[in-house]
Amino acid sequence: MEASLSSRRRQTGFPVLVAFSALLLVAASALFVYELVAFSRREQQLPEGISVAGINVGGLSERDAVARWERAYAEPIIMLYNDGDVGHPIQLHPDQVGWRISSEPMLAAASASGEEGGGFWRRFLDFLLGIEQTVARDMPLIADYQENALEAFLRDIAQRYDKPPGRASYDLQSLTVQAGSSGYALNVSAALSAVNSALRSADARTVALPIVRSGSERPDLAALRSLIIDFLDSRGFIYDGLGTVASVYVQDLVTGDEINILGDVAFSGASTVKLPIMLDYFRLLSSEPTTDEAWLMVNSMLCSNNASSNLIMEIIGRGDIFTGLRSVSNTLQETGVENTYITAPFYLGVEGQQLGSIQAPATAPNENFNTEPDPFNQTTAEDMGTLFSLLYDCAEFNSGLTLALPGGQVTQRECRQMLEIASANDLERLLQGGIPPDARISHKNGWIFDTVGDAGVVYSPNGRHYAISVFLWERTEFQDYEKLWPLVEEISRATWNFFNPERALLQPRTNLPPTALECEGNYLPPGPEFVNLDDINSWKEN
Repeated sequence: MEASLSSRRRQTGFPVLVAFSALLLVAASALFVYELVAFSRREQQLPEGISVAGINVGGLSERDAVARWERAYAEPIIMLYNDGDVGHPIQLHPDQVGWRISSEPMLAAASASGEEGGGFWRRFLDFLLGIEQTVARDMPLIADYQENALEAFLRDIAQRYDKPPGRASYDLQSLTVQAGSSGYALNVSAALSAVNSALRSADARTVALPIVRSGSERPDLAALRSLIIDFLDSRGFIYDGLGTVASVYVQDLVTGDEINILGDVAFSGASTVKLPIMLDYFRLLSSEPTTDEAWLMVNSMLCSNNASSNLIMEIIGRGDIFTGLRSVSNTLQETGVENTYITAPFYLGVEGQQLGSIQAPATAPNENFNTEPDPFNQTTAEDMGTLFSLLYDCAEFNSGLTLALPGGQVTQRECRQMLEIASANDLERLLQGGIPPDARISHKNGWIFDTVGDAGVVYSPNGRHYAISVFLWERTEFQDYEKLWPLVEEISRATWNFFNPERALLQPRTNLPPTALECEGNYLPPGPEFVNLDDINSWKEN
């Protein structure tokens, strides 16, 4: 009975083990719930290492993360308009151009990146085990704005700060041209791209606006044109008058730019037409000119010897000077020099000559001005300037005349020889009298009682070579050389100063002869055996 009572007592004693086990279970459950709550709270934060639009938001709540990037992208853009002297800071607040950030998809992308470590329980297990899941990723910015509003903002800046270039000016006393002050302008297209990048950057919020400098260190030819016209007015020579006409053609042989002051008005060609006569002679020759042929050409070009010129045309016509006359005019037409022709020899008395027996080619000069040109020998300033330009391109680049007269009719060497002959035309007046005495010029002049003309190529020391052609006409019975020749020389000086500002002639030359130097005994080689078409002045060194 005692044994039974003892057994009963053991059965009814306090269950310590059970209670302890239950306590452990409760504690474990509480710890689990605690860790689960802690993990859940952490899950509400963006994972460490995550950034959105360049802004680190790792460990932040979604609300704080959104607030951070929206605050960063609401900062103003600082635009610097630097005009070269002062930088003007200009603020652009993003809301001025309707800036909007799409935070929801950005936040969703950031939150989703935290789930890449597995499902919820897998991440919870890693959390319990102390395994840190770090995501190194930047979510792209999703935002837009009103581009037209930004463009309008930038154009308003341009209107307020842009400075147009100043106009070129000139001085009638020194016959020089000064470039206008430089200007600057906002490059709106490039600025749109630069500001767009700044709006979409969290830290690079300053933009140096792209500024384009305008204007040039050199004035354009329009300023030279105005200078020449005003100069003629100041000397009482009305360039487009009833009794006076001035034609000026200038071409920049580097850029091709040109000015043309009544360049299409017809003038008496006088001796200037001897340049196309020489051209046609070279076109006829199938081999190197003989000594006699070279002598004929230099007499015609340098001394303006009419007999030599007529003989050349007779040779071109194979004994018939009238056929030679037609050939010269036809060659000019083929080169595109279409308002220049010669239809009669240089003096009367040629056997069989009948003035008007050769029909002049169809031409179309300016009909608004009448210089009473020779009906048998006409040209224009534009034609003569163009012909020298074609010769220059042929000589320098094997283009120009070689393209106008294809098939080897004129070679590059022949063009060089023609310009070499013309470079010895040292009469020291007209175009040559308006440039320094040591400057190289290849030119051909001509004058009669009411007209003076000169055309050529000037070789500037700085490489800015140019073609120039000047023709002046005054209704008179006898040309006033002391009036017209200095006008040509001053136009030449103004053009030289334009192309050579570093060597400008600020005053007219005072060392000019009273009239053109005679060819013979000065710059004509002393005989045929001394003519070197590749170095026309070589005889002076012997």
